[in-house]
This record gives sequence, C-alpha cells and structure tokens, in this order.
Amino acid sequence: MTMTSTEPLAARLDTLGMWDVTFGLADQLEAATRRVSGFLPGLPTAGELDHVVVMGMGGSGIAGDVLAALAGPSSPVPVIVVKDPAVPAFVGARSLVIALSFSGTTAETIAGASEVLERGACLVSVTSGGPLAALTASGGGGVLGVDPSIPMPRAGLGAMVAPVLAVAEDAGLLDGAREQLAAAVVQLRRRAESLSRAGNVAEGVARRIGRTWPLVYGAGPLGAVAAVRWKNQVNENPKAPAFCHTLPEVCHNELCGWGQHGDVTRQVLTLVELRHGFESDDIGRRFQLMDDQMLEVVADICVVEAEGDGPLAQLMDLVLVGDIMSLHLAADAGVDPGPIPALDAMKAGLSSEL
Repeated sequence: MTMTSTEPLAARLDTLGMWDVTFGLADQLEAATRRVSGFLPGLPTAGELDHVVVMGMGGSGIAGDVLAALAGPSSPVPVIVVKDPAVPAFVGARSLVIALSFSGTTAETIAGASEVLERGACLVSVTSGGPLAALTASGGGGVLGVDPSIPMPRAGLGAMVAPVLAVAEDAGLLDGAREQLAAAVVQLRRRAESLSRAGNVAEGVARRIGRTWPLVYGAGPLGAVAAVRWKNQVNENPKAPAFCHTLPEVCHNELCGWGQHGDVTRQVLTLVELRHGFESDDIGRRFQLMDDQMLEVVADICVVEAEGDGPLAQLMDLVLVGDIMSLHLAADAGVDPGPIPALDAMKAGLSSEL
C-alpha cells in the first residue's frame, strides 16, 4: 500500500532524510537565490563572449540542462552543456565556463575545469568546496558556494540552479532570471502543500506505476529536462529502471519501436507524460496521436500537468512532483532512497585504478 506524505517519517526507511529535504525544495531555492541576490562582479557580458559552456555530471549537471532550456530561445550566444571531461576545442579566452559539482570532487568536472583555465576561459564554479573550489580560486575564477548540509547532489537542485541562473542573468544571457526564481519558489510552496495530502498526484502516479518501469516523455526543452529528472530520480531513489525521451523526436523514431512486442511491453512499461504551458502549437495533437498507438503496448498512461507562473516555475513544479513520486516508489518497495551503493562502488573502482 502506498504511504501518504502525512505519515510519520519514522514509518519510512530514509536514513539520509530525503523526504524532508525534498519537501523543503522551495526553502532551498529561496535561500540559494538570496545568496546571489546582488550583481556578480567580474563576469564577462554577452558581447564579450562567443558562447557559454556548462560542465557537470549527474545530479549537479542537470542544473546546466535547466539553464540551456530556459536561455536557449533568447540567449544572444549559444549555451552548451558538456557532460564529459573532454573540453570542446572551441573553448578559449572568449568563453564563459560554469563548472558544476555539488561535492567539488567530481573527477570529470575537475579535469574539465583545469583545462579551461589553461585555455584562458572565464571559469565560475558552483560547489560546496573541495578540489574544484580550490582549483577555481587559484586560477582566478569565481566560486559560488552551495550548502554542504544537503545530503545528496540530487537533493540539491535548488541550491545549484539559483547561482547558475544568476550568473546567466548577470552575463546578459537570461533576462529576469531572479524573477523566475521567485515565481518558482511560490509554486514549489503551493505544490509541496498539495503533495503533503493523502491521494495527491505524486502518490497516485506512483501507485499506477507500481512494479512496472516508467517511460517518461516530455515536450520541448522544458519537458526534456523534466523527463530526464524523473528518470534519474527513479534510478537513484527506488533504484529502479526508468527511461525517457522527448517530443517531437519520439514521433520520428521511438514510436515505431513499440509496435512489435506489445505483449511484453504492456506488462513492464507505464507511460508518463509531462505536460507544460510552453509547448509548441502542435504538441497536443502529437500526444493524442501517440496515445492512440501506445494504449495497446503499455500498462497505463499517466499525464502530469505542470502548474506555475513562467517556464522555470512549471519546470520546477514537474521536478517536485517527480521527486516525491520517486520517494513513494522507494517507500512502497521498502528501499532506502538516500544511499546509492552501485554508484559508490563505481567511483571506488575507478579511484582504485588511478
């Protein structure tokens, strides 16, 4: 039986306090926004830049995806997200690089930051400390701190997003970023209150997914980021498989792949559609036509509608619903959502080979 968010926390297996920190996302985002409320000195402006590169992995790196989704339509220079230690060859003296690592110890991000400093790029790091902060400061870059008490990088999206968007606003890439952050805080508080009640949308979606695997589709840049976030949270919180893609691209390839093995896929997949108010004009019709075909090959189709004033508010709204939904999946399965032993083992194995 699915636990409600009003049940005592002691009733849940949650050694790192993931429920509390997730429900506190609005406070986290508000606190992080206050820390960057003033203009950030020393940043190059858009007229002095050829591009912006955001480097980061995992739960830290998704803040770069948020920036690219929001700034992409209006930024005067390209915003490129890199999730690899290799630095693009075009990075140089007219580049602004934002390095994201909650812990400050992410090997790929540290390697990339070292390279961009050697090339003379302007480097800003968003981190709680560690070698990344030391490297950035020693190289003359800027360091924006993150609250180190947050238990896991994936639980610190608000703390990472606020400084990234503030940098973008101050560099002339995203007008009104701080206003969007304020609107997102309002919406997150509203949604958190509704998610604390029994029978809420996150609990309902978790119940419908059950023991199947979520296939998460979103539309456009905002929906794509939300879908990736949902997938990653299901991977890390209940430690379960999940998959994602974005429309309209689904309609040009993946949709065709669900035709032959419906007898299998409808036993193991639940389609989750993340909708928002900033979709292109034809997306609603695409979802409808896709659903006509997908009904026969998935166990269920769940639709989650974003709420909020502005694109960031709606994106963060979808994020919170997905985060809480994934915690319900973990609780139902008796899984502690905090620890990530498979990833810890991977990091330890890689460290032992260095």
